[in-house]
Amino acid sequence: MPGSDCGEIPKPRQPGIVVSLRAFLLNMSKHTGQIGFPQKQGLYDPANEKDSCGVGFVASLKGEPSHKNVIDALQMLVNMEHRGGCGCEPNTGDGAGILVGLPESFLRKVAQKDLGIDLPQKGRFGAGLVFLPTIEAEREKCIESVEALIRDQGQKCLGWREVPVRTEEANIGPAARAAEPYIMQLFIGAADGLEGDDFERQLYVIRKRASHQLRFDETLDQRLLFYICSLSTKVMIYKGMLNTAQVLEYYSDLANPDFATHLAMVHSRFSTNTFPSWDRAQPFRFMSHNGEINTLRGNVNAMRSRQGTLESDLLADDLQKLYPIMEPECSDSGNFDNALEFLLMNGRTLQEAVLLMVPEAWQKHKQMSQTKRDFYEYNSCIMEPWDGPSSIVFTDGKSIGAVLDRNGLRPSRYYETHDDRLIMASEVGTIPVDPANVRFKGRLQPGRLFLVDFEQGRIVPDDEVKSEFAAQRPYGEWIKNQRIDLDDIDSVGEAFGLEESTLLKRMQAFGFTTETMQFMLLPLVHEKRDPLGSMGNDAALACLSDKPRMIYDYFRQLFAQVTNPAIDSIREEVIMSLECYIGPEKNLLETTEAHAQRLRMPHPILDNEELHAIKGMNYRGWRSKVIDITFSREEGVAGVRSTLDRICEEAAQAIKDGYSIAILSDRAVSVDRVPVSTLMASGMVHHYLVKNALRTQIGLVLETGEAREVHHHCLLIGYGADAINPYLAFEALWKARRDGLCNPEEFGNDDSLVSAYRKGVAKGMLKVMAKMGISTLHSYKGAQIFEAIGLQDEVVDLCFVGTASRVQGVNLNMLSEEMFRRHALGFPVREEDQTETLPNLGEFHWRAEGEKHMWNPNSISALQVATRTNNYDSYKQFSEHINNDSKARCALRGLMEFKDGANGGAIPIEEVEPASEIVKRFCTGAMSFGSISAEAHEGLAIALNRLGGKSNTGEGGEDPERFNPLPNGDSKRSAIKQIASGRFGVTIWYLTNADELQIKVSQGAKPGEGGELPGTKVDENIARIRHSTPGVGLISPPPHHDIYSIEDLAQLIHDLKNANRASRVSVKLVSEMGVGTIASGVAKAKADHILISGETGGTGASPLTSIKHAGLPWELGIAETHQTLLLNDLRSRVVLQTDGGLKTGRDVVIAALLGAEEMGFSTAPLITMGCIMMRKCHLNTCPVGVATQNKELRKKFNGSPDYVVNYLFMVAEEARELMARLGFHTINEMVGRVDVLEMRKAIDHWKAEGIDLSSILTPIEKPHPEAGTYCTESQDHGLSDVVDMQLLELAKPALKNGEPVKIELPIINTDRTVGTILSNELAKAHGASLLPEDTLKIKFNGSAGQSLGAFLAKGISIELEGDANDYVGKGLSGGNITIYPPRESSFKAEDNIIVGNVCLYGATSGKVYFRGHAAERFCVRNSGASAVVEGVGDHGCEYMTGGRAVILGPAGRNFAAGMSGGVAYIWDPENNFPPNCNMEMVELEKVEDVEDIAELQGLIEEHAERTGSSVATEVLNNWSTALGQFVKVMPTDYKRVLLERKQAEKELVA
Repeated sequence: MPGSDCGEIPKPRQPGIVVSLRAFLLNMSKHTGQIGFPQKQGLYDPANEKDSCGVGFVASLKGEPSHKNVIDALQMLVNMEHRGGCGCEPNTGDGAGILVGLPESFLRKVAQKDLGIDLPQKGRFGAGLVFLPTIEAEREKCIESVEALIRDQGQKCLGWREVPVRTEEANIGPAARAAEPYIMQLFIGAADGLEGDDFERQLYVIRKRASHQLRFDETLDQRLLFYICSLSTKVMIYKGMLNTAQVLEYYSDLANPDFATHLAMVHSRFSTNTFPSWDRAQPFRFMSHNGEINTLRGNVNAMRSRQGTLESDLLADDLQKLYPIMEPECSDSGNFDNALEFLLMNGRTLQEAVLLMVPEAWQKHKQMSQTKRDFYEYNSCIMEPWDGPSSIVFTDGKSIGAVLDRNGLRPSRYYETHDDRLIMASEVGTIPVDPANVRFKGRLQPGRLFLVDFEQGRIVPDDEVKSEFAAQRPYGEWIKNQRIDLDDIDSVGEAFGLEESTLLKRMQAFGFTTETMQFMLLPLVHEKRDPLGSMGNDAALACLSDKPRMIYDYFRQLFAQVTNPAIDSIREEVIMSLECYIGPEKNLLETTEAHAQRLRMPHPILDNEELHAIKGMNYRGWRSKVIDITFSREEGVAGVRSTLDRICEEAAQAIKDGYSIAILSDRAVSVDRVPVSTLMASGMVHHYLVKNALRTQIGLVLETGEAREVHHHCLLIGYGADAINPYLAFEALWKARRDGLCNPEEFGNDDSLVSAYRKGVAKGMLKVMAKMGISTLHSYKGAQIFEAIGLQDEVVDLCFVGTASRVQGVNLNMLSEEMFRRHALGFPVREEDQTETLPNLGEFHWRAEGEKHMWNPNSISALQVATRTNNYDSYKQFSEHINNDSKARCALRGLMEFKDGANGGAIPIEEVEPASEIVKRFCTGAMSFGSISAEAHEGLAIALNRLGGKSNTGEGGEDPERFNPLPNGDSKRSAIKQIASGRFGVTIWYLTNADELQIKVSQGAKPGEGGELPGTKVDENIARIRHSTPGVGLISPPPHHDIYSIEDLAQLIHDLKNANRASRVSVKLVSEMGVGTIASGVAKAKADHILISGETGGTGASPLTSIKHAGLPWELGIAETHQTLLLNDLRSRVVLQTDGGLKTGRDVVIAALLGAEEMGFSTAPLITMGCIMMRKCHLNTCPVGVATQNKELRKKFNGSPDYVVNYLFMVAEEARELMARLGFHTINEMVGRVDVLEMRKAIDHWKAEGIDLSSILTPIEKPHPEAGTYCTESQDHGLSDVVDMQLLELAKPALKNGEPVKIELPIINTDRTVGTILSNELAKAHGASLLPEDTLKIKFNGSAGQSLGAFLAKGISIELEGDANDYVGKGLSGGNITIYPPRESSFKAEDNIIVGNVCLYGATSGKVYFRGHAAERFCVRNSGASAVVEGVGDHGCEYMTGGRAVILGPAGRNFAAGMSGGVAYIWDPENNFPPNCNMEMVELEKVEDVEDIAELQGLIEEHAERTGSSVATEVLNNWSTALGQFVKVMPTDYKRVLLERKQAEKELVA
């Protein structure tokens, strides 16, 4: 072949079957140059794609190659199929693959046989699989280019081997075939004198150069088919868009007995899309990743910036050829791999590079050795963590290891065997192992490293690895010598104080209002946390407001849902940190003492004295440059752009002049000087410096009068600022103190206010970070975790590069106009226009002349009159006001109008489906009994049941009495039973009595946060229903306990479907950028129904930051979800619903046209029943008895179900009128018909003219003509052949007659949720009381899959000889579970892991006995079960509200965090437990009470009897000694309530 020095290139294989989808994809690729994801269109953006997965490896500890390792690893892969994903075709997987040690003997044979060449000696040749275009000319160009690069690097191309693949035999699906590349194996020989790691580096350079050159060659239609899977002397990868079983069938090499390896790493991918992408399959070059990097944007920007300071002795001149190190078109895992490989190739070991990128939570680890802390602290001077839930397996062929993120949010379990093999995977039981052959069973722990060294032939413990690295250099000494602290810097002169004479003017000019003080700053310092509010946000979007709004209001915080979990900044504070190092970084590729010379910033908020010191610093060569960000008023609007450019130039010049810190200051504001927004200035400087690879060479500090709220600080840090001095917020508070607005006892001086402000801001920022699953501010910095709503691309491209802004909106001139309007308030042109008070814009609470609100006295009154008189004319007045009044035009749908005639013209209203059918599509939102009164909650249920719609329990459970119909035929039973993170009242009986089971992943008004019910609202009745203690407040965790990831959500969906097969399973998401992509993953996870909630939804209590600044309008969310599901051909599988501020029939019609089949209403039905929007729900003082548990106030409730029925019928009638006008007979016909909508032609609004709704209103092209646009098919939940079907047959005597039954069966890891269908049938047969204990005894042998005994009913006992995975006993409902190791096991049970993470989550009753250790989060939210276990991981008994836990062994960190009820007993003979206990809500006591002693002894005796536990036997044999070694963990609130009860009982007797 011309230009080839590798001999003849084989001809292309015959193409597979051509199918319609293939034609579609290839056609698409011709237009876009893209095989894989469709191009950005409508609201779909391929950048939002996410994935999670199953990961594992098999290795020989002694490094001995065998073919068995390959076969076993591929068997492991197949047994984790349920952790992977499958889209619209059952035979197209999301991606699977295997990484092996270079199979040298196999490669020598095939190279000789297929190419006629003898490969050089080991270490002198490299090989790898290469994906190539299927178009021959393009393929040849790629091959020629690669060969030219090989020659250019001075290496030898030895040959290209065609990799034999079996597309037909493996039954590869149509979508995968459509994007199937041509696959070849490339062999490269080393230049003379080159071998080992030096040659490996050359292979790396060749691969990077080839990727840069060819994947971005616009002349190649199939440029993205080119991809080098691996190119190495050590490892090789086989992967593709395959499901787990297809890997071995597709690649015949892997079935060859000569194919031997000492290690085999496997990975199966669960992607949120179904688009073909062979290259995104894992493993990557040196690692596999199960998880999500939440801080990716910041990490990538930082790596790009570092290119300006990089120098490498090892790569020398080749270094420049590698740029950009972070390749575009990469997933988060791909980017992580880019960075990891770069560090490896520059001399760091793989494990050291991993520890640098994924450090454990060292900042608050009291038991960590100082040398290890110093190692981590030094590393934090070099690089920010790559933060997010991750289990990462890595190998360079010489060793293989794994690391778990600092929070332990991914499962990883391993077996070590007597024949020196190691088996590690996301689950146990993936490969059959003789129990007698198991030497040890363990798990990966949070932040811990696990390493197998093949040269040493052993597992190297975490502590040994880290201690070795920590001891390599004198890190502690370096930090001591070099670290700069704020206290070290001498300051000269006085810092700025309160300048009272100009304070009001400056506050006005920077947009302060009376509400800023009343609702934000004063509550922030008094409560030392983000202030609370309620009832959601119904004010106008900033881009629809006719008031000048702060630019911060145009941004919405993103948050974690499904693909990664929100984390808990309060209860799991041990893993959170605000500490950062700022200032110039050194060369990442060196390790020297000078690297530690950075300024430590313990808190992002600087007080005036600290800023003053930094301004004047001249310390160890560090100096700071103040850059004025104000400009002359005379420059007018044009001055903003020129000033931004000047600021950037001055920052770059400061670096050239040797300054270490740049301070952007607006202190010069005056009548003549207008400040540019600090956010715009810092964002633009940050991106300018990133683009020019300068950002890591200077620190960026802000002196700002603009920033004051938590949201402001999050944005400034999120767009790259290092520290903030909000001087005007301080001055405003100091003035408030002088005016008597602060508590004089608490705030005796100004410093105390600054301290309280910093505390409150810290708590608020940590919560915002945690909503996105980020633990450290270091990682959050520059991560840009926001979406803009209402900003034009011009502004984004200037200051906020890479931020989505999908409806466009205001441009730079309009923002400049807003700046001038604000400035003129404080510094008017005419002095007589000066006002003496702050403006009150009414953003939080409605005011007559203030900001627009959708709910105002007119709309509330009109609706109440209409529904109470059932008068349709009155209703029409209400809907006319909501739909058309410009003052009520607060939402995106207010900018839309109907295109008459677009659907063929009007039809008679008689032809439209009746209102009685339409109302069946209506639901009420999830308002818990507890947040609203029983009268209101039951009234909603009665109303919706009359309509045939559905009411929702909310997360507070439901009184079982309500399951029974009322004498008049009404029913108080809620059709939708919600399952939220608190799991309140979730029992098998509750689940059995549902028509829909709704998993609450997020709530519109506070996404990423759990609910909170103050103790004052928890009366006897609520406590009974929630299985908790009266008077003790209840806090729901964020949804991260069994909704870690997409595969864990799939498991919960599976659990609930097992718990009630007749009910549909729904998942509640909140509208945000990328929610469509997440919904695709949820559809693939087999949800039947998806709810997209808008951010305007109500709430009983939520931080104001969340109410105002998190989540997006439902219009964007439902439109994006419909579009993305349609593109994925998944739309016909699920029902879509939306809610969040729907009020009228017009809203219903628009929701349907944007893609919804069902609609939810919450606030409006409450208003019909009397709510007057006082926004006092969180205070328990609702004056109309709707949102209170106060008995006196509840007497004022005067609502009726009739009002809700009247309202929803009138909404349906209005919808019918519009349907007739538009020519639609049914709602289904309307779904997704955005062609019937258009932007309003006349919008009389100075800001609205730039808004562009085309991304919402553009119809999406169907992937094929038959693709469904609404739900027409049901999901296959795969329940027909589960183990429980056998159990139902065998258990018939018990189910029918309550007779005792004994059953014994084998079990494997693919047997998931065992016992749950049986429990559901038992509940249906025997009712709420279920059966007597131990009626049904089931014995299993083997490794149980996830969720063994989930919601297990009383009467069923499961005994397992073996071990189990995550979620054992989830929602336990009276059943018993006993697990112990196989009798023939040789290991000590008490030292080994026996069950996985999150056991007994939300258990309400029953007993469990585990002979061995449990992993993380044992007994989380236990509210009534008794458990005995022989050791637990971190976060044990978290959020527990009831029950008993006996721990006969060690307990991990942060035990009892958020524990408000129940009791734990810890056997602690070595006194190691106290430092591991979170003492915020509990006390530690001796076990002395007679009842306690009897209870504890009884549980241990039963444990010994059921499991044969040697630990229990030892304790009982030495009871008098052992009893004194127990620690009783007692929640303080719980203790108080128990004492009060005892006292009350005594008084009654007396």
